[in-house]
Amino acid sequence: MSEPTTTERLERLLKQEREALLKGDFNRIESLVEEKQDLVKQLREHDARRETLLPLRAGLRRNQELFDQALAGIRNVAARLGDLSRARKSTQTYDSLGRKLSIQAPEKRKLERKA
Repeated sequence: MSEPTTTERLERLLKQEREALLKGDFNRIESLVEEKQDLVKQLREHDARRETLLPLRAGLRRNQELFDQALAGIRNVAARLGDLSRARKSTQTYDSLGRKLSIQAPEKRKLERKA
């Protein structure tokens, strides 16, 4: 059995990367990125033919779109958590004259128990 070509190795890696992206396994994605960069570098050094690279391009594009969507989701969650944190501290409202008011939430005091 012959050694897989660089193209075949990259195809396999792209499938693994897609699976990791769909599962949200960012630790796995991180380890695959270095390997992917090495394989792409090898392809460039060997002047791979365009016909060989076309199927890889589609896989790379598809995974990049998944990665972009994952990042957008993470940013949305971070923004929402920030909004919730600000809402716990104060709320913005308007009075009867249309002036903006900020209502501060009372500080939470911890009760200390003594034996």
